[in-house]
Amino acid sequence: MTIRVVIADDQAMVRRGFRLLLDDEPDLTVVDEAGDGEQAVAAVRRHRPDVALIDIRMPILDGLAATRRIVADGGCTRIIILTTFNLDEYVFEALRAGASGYLLKDAPAETLIDAVRVVAAGDATLAPSVARRLIEQFSQLPQPRAALSAALAELTPRELDVLHLVARGRTNAEIAADLFVSEHTAKTHVSHLLAKLDLRDRVQAVIFAYESGLIRAGGPD
Repeated sequence: MTIRVVIADDQAMVRRGFRLLLDDEPDLTVVDEAGDGEQAVAAVRRHRPDVALIDIRMPILDGLAATRRIVADGGCTRIIILTTFNLDEYVFEALRAGASGYLLKDAPAETLIDAVRVVAAGDATLAPSVARRLIEQFSQLPQPRAALSAALAELTPRELDVLHLVARGRTNAEIAADLFVSEHTAKTHVSHLLAKLDLRDRVQAVIFAYESGLIRAGGPD
């Protein structure tokens, strides 16, 4: 199956570079490009791609606002935010808005290609430096919101275990080993957890785990 991609960046040379890189892969194809956030939203609505690569700083409508509009449309397009800044103030908000990945533009080509495949498959990806930034943001969160704490209380002990492991960055294979189950069973547990909490992917699960108070930044692993 071919993964269809939209690229949104205000620099034409950057878009061309990404297009050449992705189109060179047999399972990836770029179906459209956009030079600003408004065009990005329109392109996603027009093509309904599997993945949208969106620069966070663009004219007319920035990547954060574009992400919110695309997610609000309720389609299946997964979003990877791209940025030059590894300490961008929008990291946390972009992920809360529904982005499934956040990568730096200077990441190796293989990293970008793998990220597109990962999010198209329904998972999520973060650059290591972005993950550190996210933890810093979590450390500044106020007390858990009541609604999130209530949702947390509805989870079974096994679901709490799974959420805790997902929030700690464990893969399905690692979750399976920790819980002494098969990798298929671990994947099923994660899928059921996301569905029960109405979360898009693992990034959203991580955010939920911290915002609900299940995990506190700097707490024990």
